[in-house]
Amino acid sequence: MKIVVDFDRCESNAVCMGIAPDIFEVRDDNFLYILDESPPEARRAEIQEAVDMCPKAAISISGD
Repeated sequence: MKIVVDFDRCESNAVCMGIAPDIFEVRDDNFLYILDESPPEARRAEIQEAVDMCPKAAISISGD
């Protein structure tokens, strides 16, 4: 699985960071950073929650 972020849609609101702070990070520059683009499959449910909760639908999972 690979995390994909559409940075044109992302508002860096940190909802994803609240769900998976070791995967997503919004830094002081107000930009979202993906800390692990290819997390283990065991994290799929958590990453899917971040996808589902993103208010701008900017996150997706590829490589299903």
